[in-house]
Amino acid sequence: MSQSIACTLYGSYASYYTAKVRAYLRKKGIPFNERLPSDPRFREHVRPTSGSHRIPQLEMADGSVIQDSVAILDYLESRYPDVPAIPTTPRQRLAVHLMELLGSEGLVRLAWQYRWFFEGNETFVKMDFGRSFRPQGSDEELLHYGNVIAERMLSRGQLDNTDAVRSAIKAEYVALLAKLEAHFTHHPYMLGGHPSAADYALMGALHAHMGRDPEPLRVMQDHGPRTFRFMEHMLVPEIQSPEFFDVPIAYPENDQLPDTFVAILGHLGERYGHQFEQNARAWAAHATSRQNEATGTPLTEPGDQPVLPAIAFTSPDGESMEAPCNLYHAWVSQRAQTCYAGLAPADRTGCDDFLEAAGLGGLVRVDPVRLIARQEGRLCLGAPTESETT
Repeated sequence: MSQSIACTLYGSYASYYTAKVRAYLRKKGIPFNERLPSDPRFREHVRPTSGSHRIPQLEMADGSVIQDSVAILDYLESRYPDVPAIPTTPRQRLAVHLMELLGSEGLVRLAWQYRWFFEGNETFVKMDFGRSFRPQGSDEELLHYGNVIAERMLSRGQLDNTDAVRSAIKAEYVALLAKLEAHFTHHPYMLGGHPSAADYALMGALHAHMGRDPEPLRVMQDHGPRTFRFMEHMLVPEIQSPEFFDVPIAYPENDQLPDTFVAILGHLGERYGHQFEQNARAWAAHATSRQNEATGTPLTEPGDQPVLPAIAFTSPDGESMEAPCNLYHAWVSQRAQTCYAGLAPADRTGCDDFLEAAGLGGLVRVDPVRLIARQEGRLCLGAPTESETT
């Protein structure tokens, strides 16, 4: 592989989704530069090309730009097949797609709460954000820009911030760390000796928020030293860590999944699986009403990812319900749903054991009715499904 620079990553060390892409580029051995969103190139070329201000964004050598961590990984996987992030066998592939949803989108709220609900994070986080916009600025300048970002983040709606709320947040984090510790005692990555998109999905929460911000970092060091080591190792290009030097760089044989990984899926599924399933059913109800619209019809404004208004649908037990639909979550969910629907019957049956153990069978069996596609950075109506699932 040529060591000439293949791409430039625009993002920040404080950014949740940039952490996923940075770890991916390093483990894949893709030569890249990293630049901050304050770089003039970002304002003059990258943002106008993608139509979005969100980070991360990746500019390729030819000037083309991809925005969104999932889209970036998909784009690069076809061009850099070594150290593949998505396994080819049915159980492992499906499990990785589920972790793309649960590990990344599921943990967003916990990470956000830990960052903004604990006073001990305030100075570091604001200064960290400030450096993204004024790298050589004074402390006063960094705090100014940090306050601007903090106000924007907190405008999304802050819950009651009490001692009881903070205790519950810490308890949820410690419970997650217990599952991760049990796994990382015996395995360097989620699927054994080979990094996958399941590992990159965790890095947003574990590095950008809960492994750097002072309050959750202390909890990780106290309750999850092996998880802390995993996070450290995900930041370097070497595939094998010293602790697991004799573990082959390979996905487990015979399409097996480590029991401790299934336990992590189950832990996340118990907390977040139901909301994603309801979201998927809300999308299916919405898609049913748009069956006659053309493929490619935009679902969002340029650079936007709105939540659809509340939509009525029927739950599997026949209950009438209403829920809004997060289009982005529906899009990521469909990666697992289309994977499951496309399996041969025998392979589908072979996945059912870990799906039921993790409580995720209902989620993958939702028929989206119409897929969500992504074109030029916008979510749009995709093709109708031909799923046999219900």
